[in-house]
Amino acid sequence: MRLLPAPAGSGVVFRRTDLDDFEIPAIGRNVAKVSYATSLMRQGVLISTTEHLLSAFIGMGVDNVIVELDNLELPILDGSALPYVDAIANQGIRTQRRHREYMRILKPVEVREGNKFIGVYPGSGYRIQYTIDFPAPIGQQKTSVDLATETYGAEIAAARTFGYKADEKMLRNMGLIRGAGPHNAIIIGAKGPENGPLRFKDEYVRHKVLDLIGDLALAGRRIEGHVVAERAGHAMHTALVSRLLKDRSAWELARTPIVATESEKGESLAALAGRRPALAGA
Repeated sequence: MRLLPAPAGSGVVFRRTDLDDFEIPAIGRNVAKVSYATSLMRQGVLISTTEHLLSAFIGMGVDNVIVELDNLELPILDGSALPYVDAIANQGIRTQRRHREYMRILKPVEVREGNKFIGVYPGSGYRIQYTIDFPAPIGQQKTSVDLATETYGAEIAAARTFGYKADEKMLRNMGLIRGAGPHNAIIIGAKGPENGPLRFKDEYVRHKVLDLIGDLALAGRRIEGHVVAERAGHAMHTALVSRLLKDRSAWELARTPIVATESEKGESLAALAGRRPALAGA
């Protein structure tokens, strides 16, 4: 997989080099299916597991980039967004001569499903409050983050995906988690993580925030508002994106930056510059 610079206003575009450079923009209308990961599809061409890379782009302030890959799935690497963040930071980003556009939330938009909930509300910055409630030994965890305070790299990017050892056989029989293992996921046994230690005491909920940031990137622009999620997941994250895009009265385009995030400069769109970073799957 390679990340290439893109012109201002391009957004994030996935390019399948194994299919004559077929391109799939990372926008809500191309969401194909969501279960244990988020996938995009256009004209029958699939891109799978997009959330970690898209999350890194939002956290690092990258708006325009072409993502080249030669198969349908992005590399999971260590199960977090940290390898992507490090690659972007090592190569650098450059300012483009165009103001960045934000999706400024004007009124509440909510999605509910039983005891699951996600909503976005008007507010300055980009704040996220997430609550999870999983079977033991995880239980309930809650965290809040404000991306306007440059917290992504230090507090979110390194949080890894996780799964229960007891569910492994069922998921593999379903054709899922084929590349998963202790090198790229937290494996949870009856007494806790089998491949610890955790990177954070509340790493599980931090990873859900990481996923949420990546899924909401499919709105096509960084959000200016406050997001609250309880027991949500990829399906509800992308359902919120769909509802936002359908209700044009719920938001407006704003061209004034909130606060510069990690690696951002001024009021311009950011893009990868210079060399082309390559990342390989584990």
